[in-house]
Amino acid sequence: MNVWPYSVLRRSTASLAPAAVAIALLCAAGPAGATGDAARGQTLYKGCADCHSINENGVGPMHKGVVGREAGSVPGYDYSPDLKNSGIVWTEENLDKWLTGPQAMVPETKMFFDVPDAQDRADIIAYLKEKAR
Repeated sequence: MNVWPYSVLRRSTASLAPAAVAIALLCAAGPAGATGDAARGQTLYKGCADCHSINENGVGPMHKGVVGREAGSVPGYDYSPDLKNSGIVWTEENLDKWLTGPQAMVPETKMFFDVPDAQDRADIIAYLKEKAR
């Protein structure tokens, strides 16, 4: 009985296990796998300032304390009912999804602006983590 093909197959698939683990770790590394630059994020945040600020509600809610906060919970801001009742917590991952397409995440939200570039999103999130505590 020739077992050669089975042993080669078993050996070749076993060598794929480390690669699969590495890919899984990269996928779990956070927002699109990108590391954020808070200084660059501050510059990019100026585009958000038409509607948001760190310390005051405006067209959009203030961002002070946004990372880790439950969506729809800033006092004095009139959220859409769907966002207010979403149960979303603004983790880095959820902020990344939100900035990718808020209407896809909560269809009846007031927010319509998205940030298509993964590095830009990571930089904005890094800025919010550092400056909007």
